[in-house]
Amino acid sequence: MSRRLRVAVLAGGRSSEHDISLASARSVLESLDAQLYDVVTVAIGRDGRWELGTGDGSSSVAETLPVPAENAPAALGAVDVVLPILHGPFGEDGTVQGLLELADVAYVGAGVAASAVCMDKDLFKRVLRGSNIRVARSVPLRPRDPIDNPFGFPVFVKPARLGSSVGITKAHDEDELRFGVDMAFAHDEKVLIEEFIDGMEVEVGVLGNFDPIASLPGAIVPLGHEWYDYSSKYDEGGMELVIPPDLPEETIARVQEVAVDAFRLTECEGMARVDCFVADGEVTVNELNTIPGFTATSVYAKLFEASGIPYEELLQRLIELAVERRDRRAKLRY
Repeated sequence: MSRRLRVAVLAGGRSSEHDISLASARSVLESLDAQLYDVVTVAIGRDGRWELGTGDGSSSVAETLPVPAENAPAALGAVDVVLPILHGPFGEDGTVQGLLELADVAYVGAGVAASAVCMDKDLFKRVLRGSNIRVARSVPLRPRDPIDNPFGFPVFVKPARLGSSVGITKAHDEDELRFGVDMAFAHDEKVLIEEFIDGMEVEVGVLGNFDPIASLPGAIVPLGHEWYDYSSKYDEGGMELVIPPDLPEETIARVQEVAVDAFRLTECEGMARVDCFVADGEVTVNELNTIPGFTATSVYAKLFEASGIPYEELLQRLIELAVERRDRRAKLRY
């Protein structure tokens, strides 16, 4: 029999999405096939310290590492593949990916540059706009910049480099706009004021390296909430996911096409969830998440399950894609 792949699941992290990451990682640990994988956990605390544990998610700790540290890459080098189930800064933004590149270990998901670009909603929009893909209009603000809102009301205010709707507000007037800007700046030093698009919010999963495929799209319907905020995302019964959405077949195909185009243009690999709006038949890309929520009931997993790829198989494919990229890149000359 061939040796089981040794897989490390990274979870937690320093960002405000720490708890979401832990929930995703628990679901991954429960679903990885023990006959195929020898699994270990790496829990990253809010203080940035790494705890190496067992694959059953228990609290026993083998050792504690301050990161960056000389032996952190060495510890990671003892595994075959890393699943960085980390959301937001210090995990989804290219920082951990850079550490994994230094450790010369295969890892699931986008590389350093793609992770950094897609984490920054402003830079992401610039890349897509340069290739004539329709994106939600926005203006960036830096500290001490005057507040400029050319879109009227309502308008969204959000940190440029965060996820899970953390720090985002929907402003209906000048007072709410100023409040939203102050709150967003508490999370990031770049803030976006973004136009409100009155359309159907549709999300689609993408899977692959050089030949990515798109899942069936799903329409997001917030329940009891004005918009798809943090509570509607994570509270029980906060939203309904309709797969496929009530759209013409040609529009569904266009959403899938645009999602794959966005994935390729930003040079993503492995996985991503692309969030769009559909209004009057036009598809507008809002953002791309390189490490989407990853429980078995998260949108990304549900989209692929509805597309014929169950959760356990999805994890296996992602690990295979990570190994394929490592083997491919090992042939490059440096």
